[in-house]
Amino acid sequence: MNKPVLADLEKGQQIGSRELSFSRADLLRYAAASGDHNPIHWNDRFAREVGLDGVIAHGMLTMGSAVGLVSDWAGDPGAVVDYQARFTKPVPVPDVQTGSPESPTARLLITGKIGAVDAEERRVRIDLTVEMLQPAAEAQGQSPTEEPDQEPTRTKVLAKSQAVVLL
Repeated sequence: MNKPVLADLEKGQQIGSRELSFSRADLLRYAAASGDHNPIHWNDRFAREVGLDGVIAHGMLTMGSAVGLVSDWAGDPGAVVDYQARFTKPVPVPDVQTGSPESPTARLLITGKIGAVDAEERRVRIDLTVEMLQPAAEAQGQSPTEEPDQEPTRTKVLAKSQAVVLL
């Protein structure tokens, strides 16, 4: 991807989108890398005992994965000089019913657009929309079978997710 040219950017312009998936194995790898071994990220019983519906993804895994769209667009992770987000909903990562724990069971859709351009400071604010995608039936508490033509339910998991990029 080519680095963005400041003069070509304007507020409201889309920078792209991507879909990400998480599996239980991803959560274990993230726990090992981050040192965050809280059992809400790997133990269903414990997660339910503390009031959750089950295991959830690490907040920093969600947030860090989302900003990847911005650093890829900028062409340099070091160009992202500020990043903030507010967590609005946890991202459940159910256990697979059969097969490998490598099978993804959570999906996120990340989209980004330019929220502001400061040509004098050479800074661009990117506003991210980070949504969990669930099969419509699953979102209504039914079995997770999804009709091919049925749109998934979208739930915003981060709000005010904004990154500042220095170009």
